[in-house]
Amino acid sequence: MRLSRAYPSRYGVPVLRAIDPSIFTRRYFTDCLSCGFCHDWCCQFGVDADRWHMERILTHADALEAFMEVPRRRWFTGEMAIEADAPGGRMGRTAVENGHCVFLSRTGRGCRLHAFCLEQGIDPLELKPLVDGLFPLTYEGDRLCPADEVLDGTLVCLETGPTLYRGVRESLHYYFGADLVAELDALEAGR
Repeated sequence: MRLSRAYPSRYGVPVLRAIDPSIFTRRYFTDCLSCGFCHDWCCQFGVDADRWHMERILTHADALEAFMEVPRRRWFTGEMAIEADAPGGRMGRTAVENGHCVFLSRTGRGCRLHAFCLEQGIDPLELKPLVDGLFPLTYEGDRLCPADEVLDGTLVCLETGPTLYRGVRESLHYYFGADLVAELDALEAGR
């Protein structure tokens, strides 16, 4: 479904021009820390990390290292690929240790990067990679769509809770602005 105009992210890229309408009908459990059934399943793979956010994370490296008790050299895989529609023009990946993303709490639940941001008074979307902030939505080229884990049915919290769109509406507002959200709200209402 084409949008009325192009919506660049706050970083200039990606630029959204279309959506998959299933974002208004597919559902997932959004309150991750209240989940009692997935055991942080979606954190087992790590996450794609755009260069812009990786650099932002590293500006807090000293404090984040002390908070996480994990040295910064272990945070990312070190492999980078050119990706024109990723903020910063390159994409890397968070490291996986002991079967989970290096940023996943080992003593409780949830993302330590997110917890660090909350403790420091930083909006978590300022540091968390774009792909992470949009999950379980993603972008493919200029299209906003469900992530692969939704499409292949492996996301264990599917079909409960609000729609994919409603679950990440505030993140979309942060990354792409009020005009995109207003258009998506109107498309959702017209369904």
